[in-house]
Amino acid sequence: MPVNAPGGYRGRIAPSPTGYLHLGHARTFSLAHARASAAGGTLVLRIEDIDEARCRPEFRAAIFEDLHWFGLDWDEGPDVGGPFAPYIQSQRGAYYREILDRLRQGGFIYPCRCSRRDILTALGAPHEGEEEPNYPGTCRPAPGTPPPAALDLPGLDDVHWRFRVPQGEALTFVDALQGLQSAVAGVDFGDFVVWRRDDVPAYQLAVVADDAAMQITEVVRGADLLLSTFRQLLLYRALGWNPPAFCHAPLVRDPATGERLAKRHAALSLRQLRAEGADPAHLA
Repeated sequence: MPVNAPGGYRGRIAPSPTGYLHLGHARTFSLAHARASAAGGTLVLRIEDIDEARCRPEFRAAIFEDLHWFGLDWDEGPDVGGPFAPYIQSQRGAYYREILDRLRQGGFIYPCRCSRRDILTALGAPHEGEEEPNYPGTCRPAPGTPPPAALDLPGLDDVHWRFRVPQGEALTFVDALQGLQSAVAGVDFGDFVVWRRDDVPAYQLAVVADDAAMQITEVVRGADLLLSTFRQLLLYRALGWNPPAFCHAPLVRDPATGERLAKRHAALSLRQLRAEGADPAHLA
């Protein structure tokens, strides 16, 4: 499952159908489109819908309509096919399970019964923002403990699976737009969930598995995911895969509040801008 494959540049755009896409999404996806075009490469559209409780069919349909209205196209995806189908995460569950079992066999993950509330209580302070709180190690097994013999042993049907980070290791990567980035495992982020107790993969595992399988050579996304890149680099290393390059775009903010755009900012959704007759050429 090579990354940085010999076929040339491969980029991707990976929206989630949990709401209507906003101007920030469009500008980041436009950057991904431009970088793929400049390299004479391939652009992949992948629908990231593993959070099925929040995904809705109308949001999925709007992704295709709104991105085309904004002037974007792609070479592979759910609507046009391609060699790495399916391009919809909810249809790739068996593959994710195989990756999880590889991590288990390598001793990189362990079962965890802590809830998010348990983690916050153990840390003694509420967590701000959307980052996964730094795990205090409550369920972390002692060094040398062999991994469970299987993923589905009795008693392991209601647990998270958590990746054991190398405590104190300094990690770096060079981002195409943000420059040199550094973090310390166990300090800037802790052991993180790769599989949820409701039996679906967490974002970190799914995105690494798919980018590797689809031979993505550069990931273009928003700067709010810079810290997640370090978690993903550890997953690439554990699985023996070469990581792609990374390019994190500046966030687009609401001009009225200064907040970064989110799907709750309906006034700046592509759907609303399109309904108001906005010219997409003036929005890019």
